[in-house]
Amino acid sequence: MDSTEGGAQGYICTPHEGHSAPLLDCWKKSDNINVVYFVTATFSCEILPYFPNKANHYILASFKRMQSALEDIKKQNNTRLSFIFRLNDALFERAADKLNYISVYFTKYTYGDTEIGDLAIAVAKRDRVKKASLANIQVINTGPLKFVFPYSKNAVVLEVEGEKTRQSDQKYCELTRRDVARRGLLLSNLVSFSILDKLK
Repeated sequence: MDSTEGGAQGYICTPHEGHSAPLLDCWKKSDNINVVYFVTATFSCEILPYFPNKANHYILASFKRMQSALEDIKKQNNTRLSFIFRLNDALFERAADKLNYISVYFTKYTYGDTEIGDLAIAVAKRDRVKKASLANIQVINTGPLKFVFPYSKNAVVLEVEGEKTRQSDQKYCELTRRDVARRGLLLSNLVSFSILDKLK
């Protein structure tokens, strides 16, 4: 992973709105942005008080350098929340033909190396999960949030090779979460992104 200019690789996520075209054009040309997706987002009910100004559709981009991507976002006049998921450590990774679904979870407890190892083993058994990473979450907002999300340093990102429908991908990730829970590791849903189109 690239450790320069703001840390590890990750995803940046900004609402897809009428004024998003200049940002999208910028990212299509940028060597800092690997891929750009148009996605629909499904947030869990549990986190809605923390993110009241969410959107339904987002531009989701994979970046090499976080600071550059953050500066791009700050140039936009976004009225809704944007998110950065900075990937810290990959638990495992395998080759994928097509990424269809990204599911983000959080833990309410900080787990040690043994628990993280158990998490990696449980998730690696799920053949459609192509990458699992520990991550930090950063929220970008034009004004102060009423509540600060308290688990931003305890995120887990699963990148999934999808099947036929968003519902089937969602069900697959829920079964994966239950497999992890059987090992005593509790993951809570934060948001899932279903990829509708690859824009870069």
